[in-house]
Amino acid sequence: MISRNRIDTIKSLGSVIALMLLVTILSIAQAQFRTTSNILVVLRQASINGLVAFGMTGVILTGGIDLSVGSVLGLTAMLAAGMMAAGVTELVAIPLALLLGAVFGLMNGLLVTKLRLQPFIATLITMSIFRGFILIYSEGRPISGLAGYPLLSMIGRGDFLGIPVPVWLLAVTFCIFLFILNKTTLGRRIYAVGSNPIAAELTGVSIHKTKIFVYAASGLMASLAGLILLSRLGSAQPTLGTGYELDAIAAVALGGTSMSGGRGRIYGTIVGVLIIAILSNGLNIMGVPAFYQEAIKGFVILLAVLSDPGR
Repeated sequence: MISRNRIDTIKSLGSVIALMLLVTILSIAQAQFRTTSNILVVLRQASINGLVAFGMTGVILTGGIDLSVGSVLGLTAMLAAGMMAAGVTELVAIPLALLLGAVFGLMNGLLVTKLRLQPFIATLITMSIFRGFILIYSEGRPISGLAGYPLLSMIGRGDFLGIPVPVWLLAVTFCIFLFILNKTTLGRRIYAVGSNPIAAELTGVSIHKTKIFVYAASGLMASLAGLILLSRLGSAQPTLGTGYELDAIAAVALGGTSMSGGRGRIYGTIVGVLIIAILSNGLNIMGVPAFYQEAIKGFVILLAVLSDPGR
C-alpha cells in the first residue's frame, strides 16, 4: 500500500512538472513573460491568492471548505478603508481589520462545529451575509481618499531589497504554515481530523477546537490579503474579493491537497498558487479576455479534482 507521504510527494512532483512546463512554454511564446519586471509582477499578484490559499489549505486538510474568504477579504478591506477615511489612524485600523478577519473565520468555525452545519452550507451562508454587509456599509459606493497612509502603502506597494513587500509577507506566512503543519502537535491534529475524525477524537484530539482554529486562520489570511489588495488599488470597491475563493481552491487542489481532507502539503499549495498566477499573467500578455480566463480556471479545478486519488 502506498503511504500518505508517498502520494503527497507524487502529486507535488506532478504540480512542479506542470509549473515548469507552463513557465517554459510561456517563456518561449512570449519574450515579455521572462523579463525581471514581469516576474516581480507575477510574484506580487501571487501573494494575494497565496495568503488566501494558505488559510484554505488548513481548512481543506480538516475535510472542510471555506467559500466565504472572498467576502471576508472584501469586508475587512472595506471596513479598514472606512475607518481610515473617517480619521482612524492606520495603526489602529489595520490591526483591527486583521482581528475582524479572524473573528469572521471564527464564526464559520462555530457554525461548522457547534451548530453542526456542513462546511459548504455554513460558508455559503456567511459568504452571502458578509457580501451583503459590504453593500450595506458602503451603500454600494467605493471608499477612496486613502492617500497619505505610509503603512498601508508599504503593505501592498512597497519594496524591500528590490522585492515587493507582499512577496516577503507571502514568504514569512509560508514558513509559519510550514512549521505549524509539519513540526507541531496542532499540525498533526489538523491532518488527523481530516484523515479520520473518529479515530482522532478517540485519541483525545479536540476536533471542534482544531476546526475553529483553521477557520479563524483562514479568515485572518483573507483579511491580510484584503489589506494588500486595498493598498494596491488605493480604494475599497463593493465588489472587492469576488471570486477569490475560486482561485484559492484551485491553488490548493493543484498543489495536491486532497479535497476530502487529511492529505496535502503547504509547499504544494505555493506551487498551485504560482501556476494560477503564471497562467493568468500569460493569458493577459496574450490578450485573452477575462471571461475566457475564468472558464479556463474552472477547467483547471476540474482536472485537479479528477486527478485526486482520494476523491
